[in-house]
Amino acid sequence: MISLLQAAVGSTPVRRVVNAGFHAQAKMRVRALQGMNPVEIQRRTLEGLVRTAKSTRFGVDHRFSSIRTVSDFQAAVPLRVYEDLWREYFQNAYPILENLTWPGRIPYLALTSGTTQGATKYIPVSKAMLASNRKAAQTMVAFHMNARADSRLFHGRMFFLGGSSDLERPAPGVRQGDLSGIAAMELTDLLRPYVFPPLELALETDWDRKLDLLAERSLHEPITLVGGVPSWLLILFRRLCELSGKKTLVEVWPSLEVVVHGGVKFDPYRAVFAELLGDTKIRLQESYPCSEGFIAFGDPLSDRLRLMFDHGIFYEFVPVDELGSERPTRHWLGNVQLGVNYAIVVSTCAGMWSHIIGDTVRFESLTPPLISFTGRTKYTLSAFGEHLISEEVEAALSHASQVTEASIGEWHVGPIFQGSLGYHQYVIEFLRDPNDLATFRKTLDEDLSARNADYLAHRAEGVGLPLPGVIETRPGVFAEWMRSRGKLGGQNKVPRMDNSGVLTQGLVEFCREHDMISRALPEGPLLT
Repeated sequence: MISLLQAAVGSTPVRRVVNAGFHAQAKMRVRALQGMNPVEIQRRTLEGLVRTAKSTRFGVDHRFSSIRTVSDFQAAVPLRVYEDLWREYFQNAYPILENLTWPGRIPYLALTSGTTQGATKYIPVSKAMLASNRKAAQTMVAFHMNARADSRLFHGRMFFLGGSSDLERPAPGVRQGDLSGIAAMELTDLLRPYVFPPLELALETDWDRKLDLLAERSLHEPITLVGGVPSWLLILFRRLCELSGKKTLVEVWPSLEVVVHGGVKFDPYRAVFAELLGDTKIRLQESYPCSEGFIAFGDPLSDRLRLMFDHGIFYEFVPVDELGSERPTRHWLGNVQLGVNYAIVVSTCAGMWSHIIGDTVRFESLTPPLISFTGRTKYTLSAFGEHLISEEVEAALSHASQVTEASIGEWHVGPIFQGSLGYHQYVIEFLRDPNDLATFRKTLDEDLSARNADYLAHRAEGVGLPLPGVIETRPGVFAEWMRSRGKLGGQNKVPRMDNSGVLTQGLVEFCREHDMISRALPEGPLLT
């Protein structure tokens, strides 16, 4: 019966009907969201989460039965990083997490690692969270279709470039692996004809072989949407062009109308994506999913990230400057302010309570709630007291690229220590080389000095922080380095900043050992 149904929905007339149906649903979903009060929805979300989990071990420990307001919740439940939840609730029970922080047995564990620490994290994914992720993805698609009246997404296939669906089974009724693999396993039979790759290809665990097979098999598919981490998407796009002999993606996939990207700042990739896509009608759709839940997506009207507030996640926002304090201020949608750099905190329908996920955001609008991603709480560079944040480094690299007509693919920066002093070491894989590497470095340094007074002060003569060192790598070095660390492909991302310098030193040594340095500028003189 299922195979007959799949054959039916695969036919062109049925696809037209399905596409028209999704257009109608998209309009209703967008109208419904626009008519909601985000603050009231978030209040109800928290009430529902607390009520559902009140009989769990966590709910009993934190007196959920007596919580009535947001203030009650914040007084009863302290902020926690993942390691706290692991140590207090998950570690002794793993891999069977049952009635600990969420009712019932958690069926999936999304494996992820802190990009600087490297330790594996086991993020619970409940049935309610699966539904939450589906709702968020449907909302993102609805906004796209609503903004584009001629959208034909469901006339073709949507291609999700993710990790392997070959999940481990650490215990009866429990599977663990890449979040994108979990999503592929949970895809309904009715949607499979509209999605690529097929399950048997999604199961492939060898990333290089998988990319080759994906490129070959998708070459003649009617792809209308493609999504993934930008660095891996670039590799896929280039392989497609090589295989087809075409120069642009619109020639390979004429039906393509949207590219969904997420996981890292997209600005460094924008120029090269524009060249590869070859059609300004193809939308670039930003998404902000993480292992804990789907947070936001790029709003077609405002070009900002629209916070998802009605799918089982309650948000809190803590000013980044207060994260290390004994009693940091905890805001929520009811009292956040514009322009403040906040650490985002989530309580989810999978039992992650007041969890500091490690990302930082800034509100650009309250009605509707629109945010900008500003970086990571652990992505700071202050080994010498310079207090640089990732947003400042990203912006300075972007500016230096524009001045020198360069395009950056992957990059990393961290301190190199020399006794009590040292310098910043940038390792950069350019997609398009700067017209002058020395000018690139000088512009980068000047822009950082203009953005950050502490950096400028530490660059002054007599203080000890010289011009940063810049290593330009040969193509493919970051992919090889990630492979050597067992972090190639899927949702794995290159760690951008490492305040400890350990990863930085390891990357520099890897480049030297494998003869992957194209050009290098050593640390330079101080400002005078």
